[in-house]
Amino acid sequence: MRALYFFLPIVALLMLLSGCEPEAPSAQQIVDKAIEAHGGKRFDKSIIQFRLRDKLYRSLRDNGAFVYSRTFTDTTGQHVHDVLRNSGFTRTIDNKEVELPEERKQAFSNSVNSVIYFALLPYFLNDAAVQKAYLGEVTIKGEPYYKIKVTFAQEGGGQDHEDEYVYWFHKQHHTMDYLAYNYKEDDGSLGTRFREAINPRTISGIRFQDYINYTSEEKGLNIENYDTAFEAGNLKKVSDINLEEIEVRELPE
Repeated sequence: MRALYFFLPIVALLMLLSGCEPEAPSAQQIVDKAIEAHGGKRFDKSIIQFRLRDKLYRSLRDNGAFVYSRTFTDTTGQHVHDVLRNSGFTRTIDNKEVELPEERKQAFSNSVNSVIYFALLPYFLNDAAVQKAYLGEVTIKGEPYYKIKVTFAQEGGGQDHEDEYVYWFHKQHHTMDYLAYNYKEDDGSLGTRFREAINPRTISGIRFQDYINYTSEEKGLNIENYDTAFEAGNLKKVSDINLEEIEVRELPE
């Protein structure tokens, strides 16, 4: 009888523990770990330079201050230098600043900012306008991932605040291995993309990745379902995105 009384509490405890599953981390916790895994505070005060296709990009960040630039030679042989700062955008051609209509300034600003943004992800996912939502856990290529959706507040979210993103972060490594997003085409229609990270390498403590860029021929595919479409082999490759000649310098305190 004594053995029975001793055994019953153990059974009850085991039943209680078996019904308790570990609580999923919050979207914020997942993003924080991913930023740390990709370089963390090293992004805050840094000069990062890389080449993408025929253009040279440079990001200088000093905590909240930034200077982004791209340099290239256009089809007429002119040397073009675009600079985007907190204070605005300027373009020089053959070392002479040129006047641009506001519409062109905005277009060039968006183009420079977009390349820097994608190259340094997930660093920007703690910006003030970012809104994060946890979508659950999935498996891609046999690996476990947390799935996070990102939208943007209108205030501070920029011209493209209506864009939506979904990120897949590895549960153990905390790396950002996949992302999907939607965007507005020139005709106002909605376009979507899915990117698979490849060729990861760490330079001066910061993780850089290249990407295979995919799209879906299925009209209206929700970007949250891109992982399923990718696993099923239903995506079409659009392009390769390869960062070359990467250089990183840390700004002094």
